[in-house]
Amino acid sequence: MQRIRLRYTKRGRLRFTSHRDFQRAFERALRRAEVPMAYSAGFTPHPKVSYANAAPTGTGSEAEYLEIALTAERDPDTLRELLDESMPVGLDIIDAVEARTSGLADRLTASVWELRLDGVAPEDAERAVAAFNAAESVEVQRMAKNGMRTFDARPAVAHLETLSPRPDASVGSTGAAEAAPLDGPTDQACAILRLVVRHVTPAVRPDDVLSGLRAVADLAPPVAAAVTRLAQGLFDEETGTVTDPLAPDREAAETAHRTVAEAAAAKAPA
Repeated sequence: MQRIRLRYTKRGRLRFTSHRDFQRAFERALRRAEVPMAYSAGFTPHPKVSYANAAPTGTGSEAEYLEIALTAERDPDTLRELLDESMPVGLDIIDAVEARTSGLADRLTASVWELRLDGVAPEDAERAVAAFNAAESVEVQRMAKNGMRTFDARPAVAHLETLSPRPDASVGSTGAAEAAPLDGPTDQACAILRLVVRHVTPAVRPDDVLSGLRAVADLAPPVAAAVTRLAQGLFDEETGTVTDPLAPDREAAETAHRTVAEAAAAKAPA
């Protein structure tokens, strides 16, 4: 059985699709692309697809991950192209590697988020961010299954800063600190926040951080924030960055190919 790990996006209007909507679209794409999927046993077999830490409905993402199990080997790049062609525009399959290591979910320990706050002056956002970073604790409330829950959102936030918006900037694959792209009107006040959040329990989401900014600095955007996940992966405590979770699989594949090439060269006649 071959396992392939995929990175996909939720862009534009399709950020409003739920995780269940994506599952249905992806399973249709698997059938259209004639992927030799492995299936579970039992009375209702289903494709062996493992999803990891899906973004909330309504948020965009450049870094969603899943893993599929195949009954026959396929080239990851070719498979990625076939699946991407079979998916709706906006739900794009942008990367694929063969799983050669274990624990993909264990390497998703933090996310990089970008929050666009239309109608908020950058200087007001800077004051709110400074107040949030200076606070020892920031209590927020969220409705849970058992009623309203209060928790401290501050420990999960590893980094929070404001950025100067630039219409021509590009989104980095690892969420490196760079000017944020603008895809909407630029003739009004707009603040851009870059946020690195550790994946803890209870989970701290971007809207929780916005609630915290309202609590510590009375920052209340007049319209809903446009939220995009730029990256998720293993959080490096020393550098404060989020690393590519597929990098270990690429390195393992390169090592395996190099070992095979060296063995073939050693057996070749002089």
